[in-house]
Amino acid sequence: GRKISDPCHESATVSNIVSIIENLSLWVDQIPPVQQSSRYGNISYRTWHERLTENAESFMLQFLPEDLKPSTIEIVPYFTDSFGNSSRIDYGTGHETNFAAWLYCLARMGIIKEEDYQAVVARVFVKYLDLMRKLQLVYCLEPAGSHGVWGLDDYHFLPFIFGSSQLIDHKYMKPKSIHNEDILDNFSSEYMYLSCIGFIKKVKKGPFAEHSPLLDDISAVPNWKKVNSGMLKMYKAEVLEKVPIMQHFLFGWLIKW
Repeated sequence: GRKISDPCHESATVSNIVSIIENLSLWVDQIPPVQQSSRYGNISYRTWHERLTENAESFMLQFLPEDLKPSTIEIVPYFTDSFGNSSRIDYGTGHETNFAAWLYCLARMGIIKEEDYQAVVARVFVKYLDLMRKLQLVYCLEPAGSHGVWGLDDYHFLPFIFGSSQLIDHKYMKPKSIHNEDILDNFSSEYMYLSCIGFIKKVKKGPFAEHSPLLDDISAVPNWKKVNSGMLKMYKAEVLEKVPIMQHFLFGWLIKW
């Protein structure tokens, strides 16, 4: 039942990654969307993504020790694929999985250590999620490979896994609490699952059960432990084992096929 704001060990590496994501967020302010006729896919996103690609390697070199600097050849593509696709101007769970893969590579190389894990979720992933929501709203990114109304969410999956595990031991917050507007207003900033629900309710119109039937069904599950184990199974089946998502995924010496 840890809150996002709870103090946790923050290493120099974690702080560095957080500041990289903050930097990427500042660029969104510097590259405003252009006026265009189509609703989805603002072409200014391509300018933002190009800047990301140009700077990605130097970002990595800020925190990679000398002997691991050659690893940029493998970790940079995971990083640049974490924020959407610039030709299609879309974003989805495959891109989100690349961000997880990038963090996993840093852990495999010992740059992120076990004592960093809480901060990786509560600081790094939370920042990443904020940035992705900003990119989705500012540049109107298309959902990549969305299941439409029968998907969990148009863009994300991992915050539901992290978010449900965050609530497992919570005294009074239950899966059905997502229907309580007071709880969403007061606790979204502290609990990732609630922040996902709050964001969906902000961007989608109409009754929740109509635009998010799957999340509505999940809210009837009796406890968060069950929600969490169900989410993990679903992530494996719907993301990690899906050819259209994983066909773009890269394998190398850090992540083997």
